[in-house]
Amino acid sequence: MPETSAADPTAPSGEITAETVQHLAGLARIALTDTEIDVFTSELGSILTNVAKVSEVVSADVPATSHPIPLNNVTRADEITDVLTREQALANAPETTDHMFRVSSILGEEQ
Repeated sequence: MPETSAADPTAPSGEITAETVQHLAGLARIALTDTEIDVFTSELGSILTNVAKVSEVVSADVPATSHPIPLNNVTRADEITDVLTREQALANAPETTDHMFRVSSILGEEQ
C-alpha cells in the first residue's frame, strides 16, 4: 500500500476521501476491498457532516450534557421482610459444607 497523507491537500477541509480511508485502514492493518472503501468513504463523510451540524449549535452559553433530559434513578423504599433461614437457603443446594454452599474451586491451590 502506498504511503498517503491522512489529509489530502486537494480535498476540501474535513472531507473524507478514498485515500484517507485507505490510509486509516493501513494504520489499523485492515484489508479493505474497493467496495468497502467506497462504503466507508460515504459513511465516514456522513458522520463528519453530522458532527459539523452539531458543532454549529454549540456555544459557550450552552452547557455540555450527556443527556438532554435530567435522569433520576427510580428506587423503592427498603422494607424489612421475612428472610430465609440458613437451613431453608441451603435446602436445595447440591452440596454443602459447614452450613455453607460448596462450589468447585476456580483458583489454584496457591490462591
